Amino acid sequence: MNVKQLFDLTGKVAIVTGGGRGLGQQIAEGFAEAGAHVVVCSRKLEACEAVSEEIKKLGVDSLALKCDVSNPEEVRNVVERTVERFGRIDILVNNSGATWGAPVEEMPLEAWQKVMNINVTGTFLMTQAVGKIMLAQQSGKIINIASVAGLKGSNPEVMNAIGYNASKGAVITFTKDLAVKWGPRGIYVNAIAPGFFPTKMSKGLLEAGGQVILEGTPLRKFGSDTDMKGAAVFLASPASDFVTGDVLVVDGGTNAM
Repeated sequence: MNVKQLFDLTGKVAIVTGGGRGLGQQIAEGFAEAGAHVVVCSRKLEACEAVSEEIKKLGVDSLALKCDVSNPEEVRNVVERTVERFGRIDILVNNSGATWGAPVEEMPLEAWQKVMNINVTGTFLMTQAVGKIMLAQQSGKIINIASVAGLKGSNPEVMNAIGYNASKGAVITFTKDLAVKWGPRGIYVNAIAPGFFPTKMSKGLLEAGGQVILEGTPLRKFGSDTDMKGAAVFLASPASDFVTGDVLVVDGGTNAM
């Protein structure tokens, strides 16, 4: 295979959770640009429908579905509808996420549970459901969206969200453990750990501590509207056929400091 073929996703079928905005939308568009059919799902169906329509303009097929990833029935529906429409699932991106900012000593239990249910349990439920299809196919690529916040502690003046950080640490360990368990059965499992991107979720954080974050970022910039595309397409494509159980950090160098 030449390099263009290595990154080609023509005819592949991908599910991107949280695909209606932010990093999920960027990844979904990147897959479509590489030739994949993309199922976009999140709790807000209208946002997914808008992204899906834009994706179709790229010459691939797309499906928009409502899904709360912490709800097993909604997860099951997404998987069933995808297989109904396309006959297979080649790629899963677990991108749906939630956060809650509060000092540890003041963090409400319900806030902690909400973050864990979406970020950790949701990743498990979607992976389990899609994994059954991939295991039957004996092929598939799973990409979990973690965070640099899951790799180390965070300055509370910049990011005081222990539930989010802990959940992303759990996603990283989940990724590595599942890669070991499913690797012999043809399934690749990797994670991307993004740094700071201007998204709806990070808006308040960047407004309050953006300058401090930039000073701690060697490239002195935030992530752009295209910076996740290459990383995601790499991990979804044949270009990464000897990579599993890895965490690809896309953060402008913050984790190196």
